[in-house]
Amino acid sequence: MSIDTEHFRTALLEERERVERAIANLRDDHPGTASDEVEEISGTSDNHLAETASVTLDREIDYTLEENSGQVLAEIDGALKKIDDGTYGTCENCGKQIAPQRLEAHPWASLCIDCARLAEHR
Repeated sequence: MSIDTEHFRTALLEERERVERAIANLRDDHPGTASDEVEEISGTSDNHLAETASVTLDREIDYTLEENSGQVLAEIDGALKKIDDGTYGTCENCGKQIAPQRLEAHPWASLCIDCARLAEHR
């Protein structure tokens, strides 16, 4: 069964653009560091511990989202390289073809569903 790599290239490029916009929004929402923001709150006369904790939690969530988005970008870039190399849609673990349904749902998938399940249980 042949995979329509141009369809997936388009989907991957669209997803890449969406993820890049999300990262930019995270950075725009919090241009400084968490320390800067906490210092700003601490410097006010009505310093509230809960507010400082809330800011810290929000920043940690944003950092985690940005880190995860960076990982997705790397996976998307890897999938685009595989399209160029002619290896897109082949499981990196067992060498079998990844089901088109899996690629539709997760176009940067590098493992077939069986190998992905095995990897999750490790």
